[in-house]
Amino acid sequence: MKKVLIILGVIVLLLAALVGQFVGIYNEIIELEVGEKGVKTVWANVETQYQRRFDLVPQLVNTLEAQANFEKSTLKEVTDARSRMGGSIKIDENMLNDEQAMKKFQEVQATLGGALQRLMAISENYPELKSNQGFSELRIQLEGTENRIAVARRDYNEVVGKYNAFIRKFPNSLVAGFAGAAPKVPFAADVAASTAPKVDINIK
Repeated sequence: MKKVLIILGVIVLLLAALVGQFVGIYNEIIELEVGEKGVKTVWANVETQYQRRFDLVPQLVNTLEAQANFEKSTLKEVTDARSRMGGSIKIDENMLNDEQAMKKFQEVQATLGGALQRLMAISENYPELKSNQGFSELRIQLEGTENRIAVARRDYNEVVGKYNAFIRKFPNSLVAGFAGAAPKVPFAADVAASTAPKVDINIK
């Protein structure tokens, strides 16, 4: 009888240890996903920075429309790229688990980024814009926003890498499967149009 109690005691201790490990892993997965520096929190910053760029476009276009003879086709390219996003860049967080949805998001952002890059390049052909205070400020804001986007994307990829590596390790993968924790989709390497527009802020 004494041996049976000892064996039962050992089993209970082992089960308690396993449950404790399970809970610890589960809590770490949650922290990596929604914690202060988790995937979804960092993703929210990515959205914020893209939204900042989205909101700058109307001001930029209005300023350039007032410029006589400015290329209307380029302005239309920018406004069309923005309009394809609707009223906001916000989309379902489920995209973070959907490679095709993430790819589509990047393509849409790349289209607007490329259009803005061309717009800034063409604006160099209008010297009078360099003395326009409103335009100068918008150029500086755009450059700052593009830099923030680059940083936010990098930070997002870093936390996604940590999250994905954690849930793939054993026994973490068992807990992740039980909790329905799936790998998150990182940003792919920049394609041609998705690199930040190079904006010269040295207004002469």
